[in-house]
Amino acid sequence: MRRVLFILSAVLLIAAPTSAQKEKPWTEWTEKEAAKVLNDSAWGQTQTELAEAPEPTSVQAVTQTTAARRDDQRIPAANSVESGESKTRASINYRVRFLSAKPVRAAFVRMIELQGATPERVAELRTFVDRSFADYIVISLAIDGIDRKRLGPSMQEINTAEEATLQKTAYLERKDGVRLFLTNFRPPSQDGLGAKFVFPRIVDGKPFIEAGTGEVKFVLEIGKTIKINRKFKVSEMMYEGKLEY
Repeated sequence: MRRVLFILSAVLLIAAPTSAQKEKPWTEWTEKEAAKVLNDSAWGQTQTELAEAPEPTSVQAVTQTTAARRDDQRIPAANSVESGESKTRASINYRVRFLSAKPVRAAFVRMIELQGATPERVAELRTFVDRSFADYIVISLAIDGIDRKRLGPSMQEINTAEEATLQKTAYLERKDGVRLFLTNFRPPSQDGLGAKFVFPRIVDGKPFIEAGTGEVKFVLEIGKTIKINRKFKVSEMMYEGKLEY
């Protein structure tokens, strides 16, 4: 019994920060909490892709063999030579977010505030947080990373993508297999929100996403560079007592 109580307490402690974050007013979120909503939450996810590891050269192979013979150098060798690469791999991040969900918009504004925006500017941006998205579902896609070889082409692809093509390769898909293709596309602008993919919220007189939908995923393919597939759990999209997406 004592063991069961201990496990239950641990689970509650792990879940507490997420619950508290949803209950705390967004105007009190820390930078870490706002970033989590944007990049690792029910409404925002990150698809990270690592650059291919370079093959070790003959010099590296010799160094590895020599290091392996010395007990005091085995750990350094494993960290820096064994794979033929440095410990930090170049990567690119695709940030997929439900921009039409209030917590995502709130997190954007909160980040701007924490970065030093004036109270007057924050007050202006609050209208964006409270804006109604009764007719549309908007997915935003922002791209960043340190893989320069892939970052440039990916940004080029998203900036030059054509709406007519995306209407066949960008869609939302429910757990039951029903797909919803986009109606409008807006390439990245200087607002810092990334590209925007717009879908109808109401289909055949009913919301495309409801409390019992289960899961919904965003799928996107642009050329040979961008291939996105991110799944979201609808049951976790509750915010301020309302399903937000």
